[in-house]
Amino acid sequence: MTGSYKAGIPAALFAAFAWSLNFVVPFVIGGYSVFDFALIRFGVSGVIGLCLLIPERQALRHLALGDWAVVAWLAFIGYVGYFLMVTGAALYCGPVIAPAFLGLVPVVLAITGNLTQRAVPWRHLALPLALVALGLLLANSTALAAQGLRSARSLWIGIPLASMAVASWVWFAMANEAALAARPAMPSRLWTALTLVGCGAQMVALLPIGLAIGLFEFPSLGLGWSVAAPVYSWGAALAVLASVGGVWAWNVAARNLPVALAAQLIVSETAFGVVGGLAVHGRWPTIPEAMGITVLISGVVAAIHVFHVGRNSRHAGASA
Repeated sequence: MTGSYKAGIPAALFAAFAWSLNFVVPFVIGGYSVFDFALIRFGVSGVIGLCLLIPERQALRHLALGDWAVVAWLAFIGYVGYFLMVTGAALYCGPVIAPAFLGLVPVVLAITGNLTQRAVPWRHLALPLALVALGLLLANSTALAAQGLRSARSLWIGIPLASMAVASWVWFAMANEAALAARPAMPSRLWTALTLVGCGAQMVALLPIGLAIGLFEFPSLGLGWSVAAPVYSWGAALAVLASVGGVWAWNVAARNLPVALAAQLIVSETAFGVVGGLAVHGRWPTIPEAMGITVLISGVVAAIHVFHVGRNSRHAGASA
């Protein structure tokens, strides 16, 4: 294993683990809502972002109003909005289906690129996509069999939320890449810090509205450490691990690993999410759930392999 792989593989796995904690959050904060948690997590993230901006004071003077607008939008779709969709999907879909859907992100990104660049023939994707569909079907059938109509009603809410989370992640990845490409002089650390400040500011702006319509449980349950310790500790932990550490680790992985390998490793977020979700529910996966996740991950890895082979073939043809 080369030196770059020794750095890149642990970094990708750490990023996947950090992001998978989103699926655990709704079940470890007691009676508090995900909005209470989001206020703490993104508030701490915003403070961290402000600290990271201190050495960048000179660069801030060159930012235009359009830069701030783009950062605010990216902070919502990639951080605040995405988190609320993921946690909502976990609440309504349970510990298996929500992370299973998020495992589709690398495939959706690749397919989106194929629509514009036609990297590989669509027939080559037939088997991988069939495996993905079968894996999701197995996981969903388990939920329906376990709780019947009640579960079906929950899935009508949870699955759209999970699908929206996938769309949000893909949209963020593409929009963020385009925004950085349009600003070649923008340091990535400054851009990350601005995004963290943006998501913190958005949660502060949401606070009075959320209080008025009852989104927050802090007023009724209290702010004291004795009752709100899980919200504070988990919120600060995810701010450091996921909002900051996960992004940093993924950047390390992206610099040290081939795209295809990095994309396959990020699929481990699904496995981490399922394990964590089942752990807080205190149960083992059912046989169809285990089969579904295995088949789903196999389909995702197969799809990534198809695109990787197609890309190498194009490069070989171009150099011939």
